[in-house]
Amino acid sequence: MSKIVVLASFYPKNDKNNEVKETILTMVDPTRSEEGNEIYNFYEVKNDDGKNISFHLFEVYKDTAALDFHRNTSHYKNYRSKIVDLLDRPIEVKVLNSIDSI
Repeated sequence: MSKIVVLASFYPKNDKNNEVKETILTMVDPTRSEEGNEIYNFYEVKNDDGKNISFHLFEVYKDTAALDFHRNTSHYKNYRSKIVDLLDRPIEVKVLNSIDSI
C-alpha cells in the first residue's frame, strides 16, 4: 500500500485568524498520536499586509485505512464542526496518492 498525503488549506474570515489557528492547533497532538499518522505539520502564510492569513496542513498517513481512521476520530469531527463558520470559503483539501516519492 502506498502512503497518502493530504494538503489542506484554510482561509479565515478577516477577524477569525486566531480562532482558526487555535482550532487547528487542537488537532496537532491527537493526530500525531494516531498509529497511522506519519506527519502532521501546520503552516501559515501571511500576505504583505500581515492581515490576510492562510493556514495549511501537510499530512502523511501510512495508507487509506489510516486516513479513514483519522476522519472518524472525535477530535477530527469536533474540529470540523467548529471551523466551518470561521472560514471565508470552504476548506481546500487535496488527497495525493504517491506515484514516485521518497
